[in-house]
Parts: sequence; C-alpha cells; structure tokens
Amino acid sequence: MPRPAQPLLSPTSIVDAALAIIDAEGLEAFSLKRLARDMNVQAPSLYYHFPDKASILEAVARAIVLETPRPRRRDPERWIEYFVTQSLNFRRTILRHANAAPVLLQFMPREVFGPVYEVGAAFLAEVGVPEHLQVLVLDGLDRFTLGAALTEAMKRPASRREIFPHLDPAEDPSLTRAVEANRFEPEELWAESIRTFLRGVADTRIAPVAPARDSARPLTPSHLPS
Repeated sequence: MPRPAQPLLSPTSIVDAALAIIDAEGLEAFSLKRLARDMNVQAPSLYYHFPDKASILEAVARAIVLETPRPRRRDPERWIEYFVTQSLNFRRTILRHANAAPVLLQFMPREVFGPVYEVGAAFLAEVGVPEHLQVLVLDGLDRFTLGAALTEAMKRPASRREIFPHLDPAEDPSLTRAVEANRFEPEELWAESIRTFLRGVADTRIAPVAPARDSARPLTPSHLPS
C-alpha cells in the first residue's frame, strides 16, 4: 500500500507538536507557520482540525491539565495528604510545561476540573468537613495552586529555587533571618502551606455567617458592645 503524500494529521498530533515547540522555545516561537513546518505540512491543513491559532492553544492548555495524575487512594485517616498530593501533582505538571504558563493563564479549561471537584466534595463530606466549608477548601486549593504555580513557572529557571530572589540582607535583616531559619525547599514549603491551610479548615467549627447589611456604616456608640 503506498504511503500518503503527506503525514496524516490528527488533533492529538497537532497539539503534541504545538506543545513541543512551546516547551522547547517558548510561546513566542509558536505560530501556525512554524507548526506546519515542523509537521511537514501546509498551514491550511491545520484548519481541517482547528479553526485558528487560539483553538490550538486552548487544546494545549486542556492537554496539560489532563496530563496531571490524580491521587487514586482516598484514606479518610490521611485526607489532608490526599489534597496535598493533588495540589503537588498539578504544580509539577505546570512547572514541567513552564513555558506554557501564559497559555494556561489565558485558556485554563475550567470545565475539566468538574469531576475533580465532585470527587473532592464527596471525600470532604466523607471525612466530616461541613458542607459550608467544602467550597472554601476546593476553591482555596484551586486558587492557591494555580496562582502560586503559574507565578513560579513564569520566573527565570535559575530563580525558581529561591523563595525571595531579590532579598537584600542589609535592607531586609528580619526577612533574611527568617529565610535562613526556613528548613523547607520550595516544593516542601508549598506542601506545608497546603497542610497548614487544611489543618485550619479541619479545626474550624463555626457556622456560616451572612454578611451584615450595614457593614459599611461607621461605628457609633449604639453599635459598640456594652
């Protein structure tokens, strides 16, 4: 059987080739012309699978997110470590594709997280975290992980292991002493930060409080406790 005149394209092969360019050379090196050249096809061939460059980048973001392994074992006695592992896995995936951080910022596929949130909420209920605190955990972990990992990914590689890369001992003596006393590497520090957050949630036993309608009003003697 004769070989095709040009390589067969698929959405997966296009996304893989696009991510390879971004990983190796950065987002600025990516273009449809460059992608077509690397795949040994003409640029119009790409439009059969994707309508434009943005749709390819959206698929790249989705592929990165789906690459993240999910913890399989859910031990109620170690529920905090389940969420720490989930957060660390996503952090490692983002840093593995650090050059794609701008793509994730612009095209983060939030719908991919739906099943993850559902499993997380069910597990939190199983271990006794009250319903009114479950969104606090899930949304908090989401924001912490995305914000911290994307910020770290956009640093220069040489400075990623430095927690405060611009520290000046003369100008910041207290912070310098704190950094010298810190015993955690960056990833360990991140994991312990997540544990601290979750321990605080575990210790919280307060009921949800509705915001006061007059919270913006200044205090007067009648508002002060007797």
